[in-house]
Amino acid sequence: MSPLTRLKMMVEESIRLIDRFFGEQGEKVVEAARLLVEVFQAGGKVLIFGNGGSAADAQHLAAEFVNRFQLERPPLAAMALTTDTSILTAVANDYDFEQVFAKQVRALGKPGDLAWGISTSGNSANVVAGLDAARELSMKTLAFSGRDGGPVAAAADLALIVPSRNTPRVQEVQITIGHALCDLVDYLLFPEKFEG
Repeated sequence: MSPLTRLKMMVEESIRLIDRFFGEQGEKVVEAARLLVEVFQAGGKVLIFGNGGSAADAQHLAAEFVNRFQLERPPLAAMALTTDTSILTAVANDYDFEQVFAKQVRALGKPGDLAWGISTSGNSANVVAGLDAARELSMKTLAFSGRDGGPVAAAADLALIVPSRNTPRVQEVQITIGHALCDLVDYLLFPEKFEG
């Protein structure tokens, strides 16, 4: 197989999975967008977290809300719980790595806020612990997961599950979902900016 053929196969696999996900779960994506809008309109904030590539996605999506996505609009309150190395290493060292997100959720979250956990496997114990902490605080919870959803999906009020065991493909779909949510949130919050 040539490198070009392999490339074509990867791209086609990603496109098929994106198409399948949005075909099966498009309504749930809109539901997630409405959940985010509800939080932002009520003056709440969104706390986003995950490990590895999911940590990078948490930071990416928080930046899209705080800065802007595609149009000029007021900043939206979002924060990635993956960026403060002092907090992450202190909690991991003094307690347990499983608590690195839960401790931050308990410190920063309040009723009306939303905790958004991201995992490609659906099995990340620290993401589950963060979502559990959020529910204890009467926060809303959203999960991105892969495979069959796993404990991460079970810990959330609303879970968007990418039905694949291929980590890179799951991540590609998850960031596409994230961008779709950014767009829909802007569309629902600032409809006048989409007129004309």
